[in-house]
This record gives sequence, C-alpha cells and structure tokens, in this order.
Amino acid sequence: MWIRSFLILCLNFIGANAYKPVVILHGILSGAESMTLLVRHIEKLHPGTVVYNCDKFDGWYSLENDWWQVEQFREYIDQIGRLHPEGIIVLGYSQGGLLARAAIQSLPNHNVKTFISLSSPQAGQYGTSFLHLIFPDLAAITAFELFYSKVGQHTSIGGYWNDPRRQSLYMKYSEFLPLINNEKITSNSTSFKMGMVRLDKLVLIGGPNDGVITPWQSSHFSYFNDSLDVVPFNKRKIFMDDSIGLKTLLEAEKLIIIVKPFVHHLSWHTNRKVINQVIMPYLD
Repeated sequence: MWIRSFLILCLNFIGANAYKPVVILHGILSGAESMTLLVRHIEKLHPGTVVYNCDKFDGWYSLENDWWQVEQFREYIDQIGRLHPEGIIVLGYSQGGLLARAAIQSLPNHNVKTFISLSSPQAGQYGTSFLHLIFPDLAAITAFELFYSKVGQHTSIGGYWNDPRRQSLYMKYSEFLPLINNEKITSNSTSFKMGMVRLDKLVLIGGPNDGVITPWQSSHFSYFNDSLDVVPFNKRKIFMDDSIGLKTLLEAEKLIIIVKPFVHHLSWHTNRKVINQVIMPYLD
C-alpha cells in the first residue's frame, strides 16, 4: 500500500514540475526550419519538454489569405491541445504571432495557458521596411491602393495592413484585422474576446530596434494615429473598451509587456541571450 502511495506522490511531483508543451509558429516568408535554433534551445534548457514546430504555410505560402491560414493553425493548435489536457504554450513569431492570436481567439474553449507574441504586428503594419521584404517597389504611402481591394485581401499582409491615414478604407476593405480586434462587430465578437480572456498569461514582446514591425509598438497593441504619432495601447479604443479583453487581462495581472532594445527583428528567435531573457522565463 505504501509503495502505491509513494508512486502517486512521485507522479504528482513530476506533473507539478513538468514544463508544458510548446507550439511554435514561424513568421512570414520562412518555415519551421527558421525556428530550429529556438526549438533546440528550449529542449536543451528544459529537457523533456515537447515542442511542436509548425511546418504549415512555409515560404511563399505564408502570403496566403489570413483566414485560410488561421483555419489551419486553429485545427493544429486544437489537436495538440487535446493531446495535452494539462495545457499548452503557444509562441508565434512575427506574422505567425498575429495568426496564432486569431487562432486562439477562434477557439473559445482552448487550453492554451500562455500565449507569447514575439515581435508581431498585433495592431497592424504600416512601414516600408516590412513591405520591401516582399514588394521591393511598393511604397507605404500608396500601398493601400493594392491592399484595400479584393485582390489585396487575398494576401496575408493585406489583411493586417493598417494605414492610419486611410481608416475609412481600412474598415471598408480589410477582412481580417478589424474583425479579430473587434473593431467590426460580428457574430464572433463575443467568442473572440472569450478566447483571449481564457489565457492565464499573455506575453507581448517587442523593441525599438526591431527594424521591421512598424511601428514597433504594434507588437504591444500601440499604433499610429492619423498624424503618425504612436498612441499607447492603454489610450486606444481597443483597450479602453476592452474589445478583446486586454484590459481584463491587465487588471488580472495576466498581461506582460516586454520592451527590449537593441534586438533586430531577425534576432528575437536566433540569439540565445535574447531567448534566455525574453522567452525562457515564460515557458513554465
């Protein structure tokens, strides 16, 4: 009898101290291989941790429509969550962080305990540096002509291109970001908020030397006004109206905002020192 009790005690101890499985979603124009260093570093520092490195929509396929990608990521996250009823951690990098967030919001009964958004355009994107990764000759000031059209909305970038000086067109044509941010009220608005407030921890990571996400504060839900001044997230309507639960999470001390300077966009997941400082503390 004492042996059985001892085994149960040991199993409970192991379960209580085990690291949760981690699901990783890569960024735009890359694939699972780009996240290999991060995966191996997690496995090295947290032996035994199960890490799922998503290989969907790699390369040019990452430019496909946002909702199509979210649908696939949602099924992927849901399937993994069912395998681990104790809860999982989701980490999304760059565009992958925005799509991961939408997938989580689309799963109001998910068991994602922690969501880590690693340098992701959560409030949208408006910047030449980012554009030139894909469209070398396209200028930010005229990009709305492409993105705010039926053709433009077939691209992932078009779905979260947020031109601060063309807000009427953004609200009219954008089929992705205004919906997941509940700027447009739909039949899914309540469940989109429920998916967020269900999190135990929301970690938003970004920094002023990112060089790609524009404004870099978009990684924290802050964004440009029509004068191109950055409005802090807690002064924006999405927070003040608690549209997707950011205020609720902050008041419950579940929202963590990390600002780290001197990190370029391509280094967040490839620099071991940075990983140790901004990612590892939240993989518990």
